[in-house]
Amino acid sequence: MPAGALPGGALPVAPVPPVWLGNGLARVIGAGGWRTDLLMLLAGALAALAFPPVDLFPILIPCFAVLTAAIDAASSWRGAARRGFLFGLGLHTAGLYWLTDAILVRADTFWWLVPLASPGCALILAPIAAFPAALCRLAPAGWRRLLAFAGLWTLFDMARVFIFSGFPWNPLGTTWELPGRLGDVMIQPAAWIGVDGLTLCTVLLALLPQAGRRGVLALVAGLAVWGLAGWGRLALTPLPAGRNPMVVLVQGNVPETEKIGGRDNVAIFRRYLALTRSGIADALPETGGRPLVYVWPETAFPGLLAEDDIARRMIARAGAGAAAGVIGTIRSDSEGRWRNSVMAVTGPDGRVADLYDKSHLVPFGEYQPRFLPFHVVPGEGMAAGNGVQTWHLPDVAPVGPLICYEVIFSGQVVDAKDRPDWLVNVTNDAWYGDSAGPRQHLAAVRMRAVEEGLPVARAANTGISAVFDAHGHELARLGWNRQGVLAVSLGGALPVTVFGRWGRWIPILLAMMTLLPALGKWLPGIGRRMAIRRP
Repeated sequence: MPAGALPGGALPVAPVPPVWLGNGLARVIGAGGWRTDLLMLLAGALAALAFPPVDLFPILIPCFAVLTAAIDAASSWRGAARRGFLFGLGLHTAGLYWLTDAILVRADTFWWLVPLASPGCALILAPIAAFPAALCRLAPAGWRRLLAFAGLWTLFDMARVFIFSGFPWNPLGTTWELPGRLGDVMIQPAAWIGVDGLTLCTVLLALLPQAGRRGVLALVAGLAVWGLAGWGRLALTPLPAGRNPMVVLVQGNVPETEKIGGRDNVAIFRRYLALTRSGIADALPETGGRPLVYVWPETAFPGLLAEDDIARRMIARAGAGAAAGVIGTIRSDSEGRWRNSVMAVTGPDGRVADLYDKSHLVPFGEYQPRFLPFHVVPGEGMAAGNGVQTWHLPDVAPVGPLICYEVIFSGQVVDAKDRPDWLVNVTNDAWYGDSAGPRQHLAAVRMRAVEEGLPVARAANTGISAVFDAHGHELARLGWNRQGVLAVSLGGALPVTVFGRWGRWIPILLAMMTLLPALGKWLPGIGRRMAIRRP
């Protein structure tokens, strides 16, 4: 095999970048070395501007143009992998910059991790971009390679659910979660193909201008079809009235430093009781016969609620008139393991009507990867629950509880055998400050509403609390760093969506279809070799 050949014996493409990149970029890419490496990091970092809350999709066009040109110009598949890795490193370092805020909350202990938090996570995620960059070189240069790259990017990006306890944060499909009506329209296809299907379409659209004038026209046409499909779904799937409750979301706005110190637990509890009383009093006249459910955020109760009968009775008195309360708390199970939980309390005595334990734990926050040579998670960390479930509470439509991070897992937020009529998500984003982190988290909530066709109520400790209908349209929000209550009547659920029925198999099959033109070059040769070897 000639030096520098690809697996299978293919010779690499000559390292000649396209002239339309401009003389400067073309020279940098063609020269290789540290300048090309730096360009890949910069292109990846700029691509992060496409994520919420900036939502600058057009930035992906030049960024992916630079990346794919560098892949073509690499002298071997190893060089292409290196360039993809550096692009991914820049993308995730910039996209996850807000992780540093979580370290700053405990800077007295983990000060040395401050400059490493975002780059460290990006190092783990960067291979997700390196593999598509290397493997797409198996396809002939040109449109076949671009198709292969888009499909491979999507498949490897979807594989992030298998990293530690899973980290599918910021798939490129979220770049369409624009504010207002335009965003509502553009995210509707997620009901058919999920956010990963949107990622595939996003990469394909970003690559189209590389085909010249025809590619630009195809990009415009693709956006028009996308928009018409979204508008059509909104017009043709009216929301039913349903029997979902009015929710009262309680946002205590408790700084994380207060919660960690534990010195103000009584004051925190009293704050939530007072907000609940006032919220219920204001909401009761507006229910119109709907049941009322009040929701406290993740770990809002500063103690062990399951073991505190007096506290549960106090909560029930504050929520008098409501059918149920949903309270975030920590608990210790029968084996002494700590769990991040949410409890449904009902009746005048605050009886625990149901209980849900968080099943997807946050890597490095609640879950300690064994390979780490140092300890970052207190004690042994949390124990994971058994997976999503549906609560059937008295007088309340079936509801699926989700805790914080779990809402980012596309296709894994409802019990398919017992589908709820609405979802409730409790979270504590105080760790991440007034940054892009809480906005990106909120975008995931909105996308799950569209994918599943279910309204979602989200209660956050410091914000952003919000309610989305089954189309992903925002009904109301309580912004960051505000203390207050948000009372909203939920709309009904839509019939199970295409994505809700088939899940991630749809984007997987779509991504694999983009690989067929690339595989076409290899399949005849494989067939001939098999025929020769046949006895």
